[in-house]
Amino acid sequence: MTEGEAVAESLEMRHAVEKHYRRERERAIEAFQPRTSVFIEQDIGKEDHIRRSMPLFLTLRDEEGKALVTAMLPPKGKGSGGCIIVGPGNTDPYPEHADAIKALADHYRITLDRVSCYPYRR
Repeated sequence: MTEGEAVAESLEMRHAVEKHYRRERERAIEAFQPRTSVFIEQDIGKEDHIRRSMPLFLTLRDEEGKALVTAMLPPKGKGSGGCIIVGPGNTDPYPEHADAIKALADHYRITLDRVSCYPYRR
């Protein structure tokens, strides 16, 4: 997901994925350490570092392309923790889209259970 896609998804899904995307991108930028002190070369490798260290932002869509579920997974889709999975308006997507979420989890070989990933449990 790009920043533009995050903005569009925030509008379509009525939630704050844009805010999370920007915050995580800023964290990745702040963590970047240039390999040289030569000013003109300091940004070499920066975008690659950002892609490697940022969480993955993904959208599960229906056959017509309508967004159903937004997922924020750990960087590279590996590791545990740090996942957020929400539906439109921050609703719980698990009752309706559990199979698709499980397929996403299987694809990345991680656990995406409701208890760990849905932040608005009651």
